[in-house]
Amino acid sequence: MDLRIFTEPQQGADYDTLLTVAKATEDLGFDAFFRSDHYLKMGDADGLPGPTDAWITLAGLARETSRIRLGTLMTAATFRLPGVLAIQVAQVDRMSGGRVELGLGAGWFAQEHEAYGIPFPKEKFGRLEEQLEIVTGLWATEVGKTYDFDGTYYQLKDSPALPKPAQGRVPVLIGGHGARRTPRLAARYADEFNMPFSSVEDTAAQFGRVRDAVAEAGRPADALTYSNALVVCVGRDDQEVARRAAAIGREVDELKTNGLAGTPAEVVEKIGRYAEVGSTRLYLQVLDLDDLDHLELISDKVQSQLP
Repeated sequence: MDLRIFTEPQQGADYDTLLTVAKATEDLGFDAFFRSDHYLKMGDADGLPGPTDAWITLAGLARETSRIRLGTLMTAATFRLPGVLAIQVAQVDRMSGGRVELGLGAGWFAQEHEAYGIPFPKEKFGRLEEQLEIVTGLWATEVGKTYDFDGTYYQLKDSPALPKPAQGRVPVLIGGHGARRTPRLAARYADEFNMPFSSVEDTAAQFGRVRDAVAEAGRPADALTYSNALVVCVGRDDQEVARRAAAIGREVDELKTNGLAGTPAEVVEKIGRYAEVGSTRLYLQVLDLDDLDHLELISDKVQSQLP
């Protein structure tokens, strides 16, 4: 089971804070550092000092880390034109020596689009599908050849399809709860399917739909990695769990139901339940980015007990 650290900087974190967490992620043996791609805080957080751009952040971290994978859960297709996104991701991948992964979603948070003047079209899923085809198509085009695309939402003509990522094809993550279109899209374009903030039972059902779609698409059954994103709140005892839950404005019982919360033994047991339904990678949503002792505890008492 791979453990990855997943952050939500729009809630209030500057680049220096993210760099500190990313370096701790690397030093403590976690597999990757991922971040959300949002421009507006959610809930009661003050969001200070303001948002950071996901791909600018990852470009910086690419030069200041050496081992961990780096990526987004999820970049919104509404934020960037697909040709520009392909260039950005390929460049950051080269800056990192081939350690980048692209999570790409349709975009859902209308208020952040309104706040920063970003168009929020009604038909988002069709745009996402075209973005996936364009981005992967640009990367796959042989050097010296050009790429053309004539879609409903995007048109490219005689693109040199440069630059190329360092790793050839950047792994693409697709996720979500949709029962029909999402599995089909994942089966066609994804290297990994991510089920965000869901129970073991709902995860098992969605993984089954994606596996069926993969088979229908003619891809090997093991073509995709299956993963979950879950909020994490671990403590050495009940008092420490309660303190960490209070620090992020959550209730312990709710966290235990909807996330990975409790003592290390409790969390390891629940991780095992996700593993039983096919999850081999977990994105641990860490909401208090100043609590590095939390990461140390997870590394020492949880990660060390996983196969």
